[in-house]
Amino acid sequence: MSVTVRIPGVLRRLTAGHDEVEVTGATVEEALEAVGREHTGFLERVRTGPGQARPFLNLFVNGQDIRFIGGLGTPVYEGDEISIIPSVAGGR
Repeated sequence: MSVTVRIPGVLRRLTAGHDEVEVTGATVEEALEAVGREHTGFLERVRTGPGQARPFLNLFVNGQDIRFIGGLGTPVYEGDEISIIPSVAGGR
């Protein structure tokens, strides 16, 4: 399945400046692994290990938070969009 992975600004240096990457995969994890195969260092910045997303990254499939619908094992389908959103903290 061809899906779009939207890359946040903080990770674009790892994807040659691309804000979106088209890859194939049947799950969120497979899609992220595909990005990692194309762009060295990317996978290490979004995962702590197989099946585990970094704690301060939020991942969404078509606007739905994967933490509530299957984690990295969430299925993806042709035309889906995976968004990687870094958590924001701090302030007053």
